[in-house]
Amino acid sequence: MSEFLLIHGSCHGAWCWHRVIPALEALGHRARAIDLPGHGRDQTPARAVTLDSYANAICGALTGPTIVVGHSMAGYPITAAAEADPTHIAALVYLCAYAPVSGMTLGDMRRAGPRQPLAPAIRVDKGQGVFSFDPAQVDSLFYHDCDRAAQVLASLCLTPQPIVPQETALTLTPRSQSLPRHYIRCTDDRAIPPEYQEAMAQSVPPAHRSILPASHSPFFACPEALADRLHEIAESGSAQ
Repeated sequence: MSEFLLIHGSCHGAWCWHRVIPALEALGHRARAIDLPGHGRDQTPARAVTLDSYANAICGALTGPTIVVGHSMAGYPITAAAEADPTHIAALVYLCAYAPVSGMTLGDMRRAGPRQPLAPAIRVDKGQGVFSFDPAQVDSLFYHDCDRAAQVLASLCLTPQPIVPQETALTLTPRSQSLPRHYIRCTDDRAIPPEYQEAMAQSVPPAHRSILPASHSPFFACPEALADRLHEIAESGSAQ
């Protein structure tokens, strides 16, 4: 049995993992999800949210050896948490996520991508220091292979994304890079190009790379398949 901590991506919250947690529990694991500061039910003002506050929230949720899974933008927070204190992190799993490049911000990485599928949907509110996605485009970008119940849940729960954490560079050291790290690429992703995910996955060992034939939201589209893949990681011996 392994302990999992599931970390959401931009504009999402702990709510997006509600199908994966019971699927992992059915496989004999313990699984939890948290709202990062300024997301979900967390009321931290957007102007107070930083990459460090994300990292602190993750570290504060760890009580023992834990496999930490980061979706999308959460590749940065989970890595920042490992840089801050890797004591309780058994492994890092990047789920169609940004695998940080030392010295670059997440924004830098997104802009350096081979394509910009998100750009037409991003709506920036400079006054509040946040961005959001055009509601008319979110289903086609994030949830095109998900059922209607998942799409409705997202429409009710998505929140603006603080900009500062995504424009903060991260310096990588052995504190994070010496941990077991895995990358799960989603081959039908319309938000982060699959070919870009493939390039980012080169940062982990070949045996630690895998794919799901899913959109950017495998936690909705194929929660059991995602749980099975996380189970395989836990059982592989590379997350001990």
